[in-house]
Amino acid sequence: MNSDMRGPILVTGGKGQLATSLAKLGGTRVVVVGRPEFDFDRPETIAAAIEKYRPAFVVNAAAWTAVDLAESEVEGATRANETGPAELARVCARHNIPLIHVSTDYVYAGDKGEPYVETDPISPQTVYGRTKAAGEQAVLTAHPKTLILRTAWVYSSHGKNFVRTMINAGAKNPELKVVGDQFGNPTCSDDLAAGILAIIEKLQLGWQDAYAGIYHATGSGMTTWHGLAVAVLQEAAKSGRPMPEIMAIRTEDWPTPAKRPKDSRLDGTKLEKTFGVKLPEWQESVKQTVKDILHG
Repeated sequence: MNSDMRGPILVTGGKGQLATSLAKLGGTRVVVVGRPEFDFDRPETIAAAIEKYRPAFVVNAAAWTAVDLAESEVEGATRANETGPAELARVCARHNIPLIHVSTDYVYAGDKGEPYVETDPISPQTVYGRTKAAGEQAVLTAHPKTLILRTAWVYSSHGKNFVRTMINAGAKNPELKVVGDQFGNPTCSDDLAAGILAIIEKLQLGWQDAYAGIYHATGSGMTTWHGLAVAVLQEAAKSGRPMPEIMAIRTEDWPTPAKRPKDSRLDGTKLEKTFGVKLPEWQESVKQTVKDILHG
């Protein structure tokens, strides 16, 4: 459809964190679509959007991300995370458009004890994780020119996320309780967006079959939710915000409908070796994000 590899980059996901970051960093080349124009609940809108914008690349940042709600809304999560992306991949395949599909650390059980590599067996423990895992398989099966980027703990200066929640909670409460026994890689959506744009730069030089498949794309370094909360509020305190006492609690002390992976750290070596992309250290990105939230 689009022989010009410098044509538009179509990004799904409407007002989501990653779509917003891609629009910010990608300039006029990035076209963001969301509901009602593009809606996985209305499959006919998928082909219509591709026909309308004739993109050179598609980034699927649309997903059902309400992890706990997915436990009771299985059909909605399945449409958003599996059947919708599968249809998008089929449309992209028909037009020979490379697809970058965003997935999650929740495809893993979180019991390996060290960072996961892409070849590790998956074992999702939640409806969200299972639908995302099924979506990975579906898009890879439907379209040979697909890259899957598994990411985790995404935050930004825009939208609803853990960093913003902690800043708001810290302003109101002298004492906070945050889970301290789950480990992962905090990922700034701006960093992830920059990584995706760098991947596309390389894909423009010519598609190679070796590019297809799954990659881990998270912020460098790891921490716990408690560690992330401390880093956020220490940075906020530099701007005169109060510094509450932050107590580490166990997962069992904060029950949720969906089980969280205890240790879903992801190893990003493959992404760096293949595309030269390594996302920045999470601590530096958190500092910048807190500044952006507080000072706009």
